[in-house]
Amino acid sequence: MTRVNIATAKAHLSELVVKAEQGETIEIERHGKPVARLVPVEQSLEPIDFEWLDDVIRQMPQTEEDGTRRLRDEDRY
Repeated sequence: MTRVNIATAKAHLSELVVKAEQGETIEIERHGKPVARLVPVEQSLEPIDFEWLDDVIRQMPQTEEDGTRRLRDEDRY
C-alpha cells in the first residue's frame, strides 16, 4: 500500500490512478492520518449472491396486486 499526503496526491493524481488500475491501494493522508483511499474498481465490487437475494425476496411479505393504487386512493400513500 502506498501512502501519500494530500499535496502529493493532487500533484500526482494521474500517476496514482495508474497504480490503482494496476491493483495497488493508495492511502491519502492529512497531517499523517489516513483520510481517503484510492482502490482499484475490481477490489471494491463484490459478487452478488443471487440465491441469497432470492431467499430474501421470497421471505418478504406479499402485497396485494392493487395495493399501491388502493393506498393512493385512500390518501395513505
